[in-house]
Amino acid sequence: MTEFWLISAPGEKTCQQTWEKLMVATTRTNNLSTNHKFNIPDLKVGTLDVLVGLSDELAKLDTFVESVVKKVAQYMGDVLEDNKDKVQENLLANGVDLVTYVSRFQWDMAKYPIKQSLKNISEIVSKQVTQIDNDLKARASAYNNLKGNLQNLERKNAGSLLTRSLADIVKKDDFVLDSEYLVTMLVVVPKTNYLDWQKTYETLAEMVVPRSTKQLFEDNDSGLFSVTLFRKAVDDFRHKARENKFTVRDFQYNEEEMKADKEEMTRLSTDKKKQFGPLVRWLKVNFSEAFIAWIHIKALRVFVESVLSRYGLPVNFQAMLLQPNKKNMKKLREVLYDLYKHLDSSAAVIDASMDIPGLNLSQQEYYPYVYYKIDCNLLDFKV
Repeated sequence: MTEFWLISAPGEKTCQQTWEKLMVATTRTNNLSTNHKFNIPDLKVGTLDVLVGLSDELAKLDTFVESVVKKVAQYMGDVLEDNKDKVQENLLANGVDLVTYVSRFQWDMAKYPIKQSLKNISEIVSKQVTQIDNDLKARASAYNNLKGNLQNLERKNAGSLLTRSLADIVKKDDFVLDSEYLVTMLVVVPKTNYLDWQKTYETLAEMVVPRSTKQLFEDNDSGLFSVTLFRKAVDDFRHKARENKFTVRDFQYNEEEMKADKEEMTRLSTDKKKQFGPLVRWLKVNFSEAFIAWIHIKALRVFVESVLSRYGLPVNFQAMLLQPNKKNMKKLREVLYDLYKHLDSSAAVIDASMDIPGLNLSQQEYYPYVYYKIDCNLLDFKV
């Protein structure tokens, strides 16, 4: 299970008692969840007015930071293309997998100094993650353009003989060049019509050079044939060829253009390889930064809601991280409700995924204890 429930409950005589009560109710007899203490340091409370404003700001910041974390993760998947199984091993926080990081969470005092006010800490996170978001947009745009241009060129060199580039198929020797009167044309002939072509090509127009056809290439459906004729017969030949289900390709042999196309393909391919390594490293580092910031925002939200809306001052609550056993999630909710219903009699066991007409839960479940969900599965595809 990659889902965690981050909850808090008021300290009994001590916070340790609150923790032990939870452990007895959820693990010692019925294995409903794996639990960890979630360590939130002594943060500066400030005034209640500030906390009220901060509560709304943190909710928005939580949504924004989560969206950036998911964007970076998803883009890592896009960049690794055929190696999507490697995506998960690159999505680490502080060098460890996400489940380990969350379950052993320690506040980063260097990045988010607790002597600062809560508002300042939230602004540090906001600024940091906005920068990551902006950088991601710029880097993704540059890499996607490069990738798109390369794919367009690759598409030109693949596909049906009716549409694909012929530059890598034909050679100079296949053409009569620099002749005032003669021209070599390229014709796509369906495989089933090869015999017809050999029988009729010399008679499709006047002035076709006898025995001048040559098969240059074949794919699954068709063959590419060259034929030499007088320039003045070109239009007539083209028309008659179409009537016989032979397709004349518009192609002029131009060595310079073909060389330029090949060089462009090589350049784009080299550039893509050059950018790939640094981009993956950047994504790895900044995924870690954004994910760590997100979990700190969760910690701030637990702190603010515990003090502001639920348990008041002085600060006395225990934050706890539950990793539910998938089969027992409903039972776990009921046990938690029984354990904490005395805290708020108006809170029922209601899940936002239940559709109850006329009841707007504003996308956030409400329980008698502080609750936030953390889901470490951040990818739309399964790896």
